Amino acid sequence: MNGTVEVVESVPDALARVVAGSLHAATTAGFSLFLSGGSTAEACYRRLVALSAPGLGGTTPVDWTAVDVYLGDERCVPPDHADSNHRMIAEVLLGPVGPVRSDHPMYRSGAPEAAAAAYQRLIDPLGAFDLIHLGMGPDGHCASLFPGSVALEVDDPGVLVMANRDPSANNAHDRITLTLPAIARARLVVFTVSGASKRSAFGRIVAGEDLPAARATADRVLWLVDPAALGDTPLPVQGPGG
Repeated sequence: MNGTVEVVESVPDALARVVAGSLHAATTAGFSLFLSGGSTAEACYRRLVALSAPGLGGTTPVDWTAVDVYLGDERCVPPDHADSNHRMIAEVLLGPVGPVRSDHPMYRSGAPEAAAAAYQRLIDPLGAFDLIHLGMGPDGHCASLFPGSVALEVDDPGVLVMANRDPSANNAHDRITLTLPAIARARLVVFTVSGASKRSAFGRIVAGEDLPAARATADRVLWLVDPAALGDTPLPVQGPGG
């Protein structure tokens, strides 16, 4: 596997510390922060608010007006839909921390392919991305790069965003997602892996299986894994990107 594994008692606490520490050094030039969806991400962002929001007494206050917020993937649903990643992020994180430098929802309406092309045009000029937060599904997917899906096989460094869907139909909705070449642009990728439901996939990745999350590369890749997700999996020999 790529990167460094850190076993932590609380994944939300650990992710909040990493992100707040990174954002603490952000300047008015902007910090490109790519966020995730799902229940683990929601818990992480609630903790990040407590740690970093001005006026809430956190130990690592962040100037959120220097942060540019993007998404790593999104479900193609209306912005106020219960399954919208951006809706969750706006309610849980962006509202409480106050104004950010910029906020870029990944999907509002229309064909997934058109929305993906628009996001491609938006992020391509950024060059390197500062930090990408990724979760991992029980099937080993990250972002919306599902096993056997078309977007997972993209290797053209110029293709950063794709419309995609889960060929197994285990994950609902059409999706828009960063590709592996886009993820590879990151200075730091942080995976959050929490709970016993992720144990099998994490163990398979450590054992060298070719699951989607195992393919993610960046300047640095950090895996934050709790004991429930680790189980009795032996800690891996650390690879590149750590």
